[in-house]
Amino acid sequence: MDANELAQLEEAVASPPEEAVVGSRRRVADWFARAAPLLEWDVVSSPLGPLFLAASSRGLCNVDFGLSEASFLAELDPLARTEHSPAALASIASQLHDYFDGSRTGFDVPLDLSSVTPFQLSVLQAARTIPTGTVWTYGQLARAIGKPRASQAVGQALGHNPVPIVIPCHRVIAGDGSLGGYSGGGGLTSKRLLLNLEGALPDLAFGL
Repeated sequence: MDANELAQLEEAVASPPEEAVVGSRRRVADWFARAAPLLEWDVVSSPLGPLFLAASSRGLCNVDFGLSEASFLAELDPLARTEHSPAALASIASQLHDYFDGSRTGFDVPLDLSSVTPFQLSVLQAARTIPTGTVWTYGQLARAIGKPRASQAVGQALGHNPVPIVIPCHRVIAGDGSLGGYSGGGGLTSKRLLLNLEGALPDLAFGL
């Protein structure tokens, strides 16, 4: 390798000039601001503690509790921009306040469930029809979606509910009358609180 070839090789593997790096980063940031989807979020108080909400342009896409603000934001779509926007979440925040004070039994907000699989979607849509103050078993929910042998899979699908409370997965219990599981923050303590709030606990036979 002669001196000219060596110089070309060194130029090829050398770090780019600082101004080139800055320019590249600026172009990426400009693209991200223009093209990345926007997720707007807020936090509201509740008997479960701080309740974090996020919505896309399609509708409410995340509800979570029992975690920090940083953890909540970290679990959102990493390819999306996030913006704290109480105004964008005002409707669902108001409805949640009404729910927790006992003046509302259901929710009327658009949902974005694009993060779940078709099977999970069928489970969540069925769970959304369970009336306030009542409970279904995992087996009942499996039969409701035409999969009578899929009780375990139904439970797993409920564990991936991105909008708990709004889609009331807490109203689904085990076949023996016990509470079963709950993936929401606080686990079964939160599930028990929600069922007690809705007046459903007296209907449960065991495991309280």
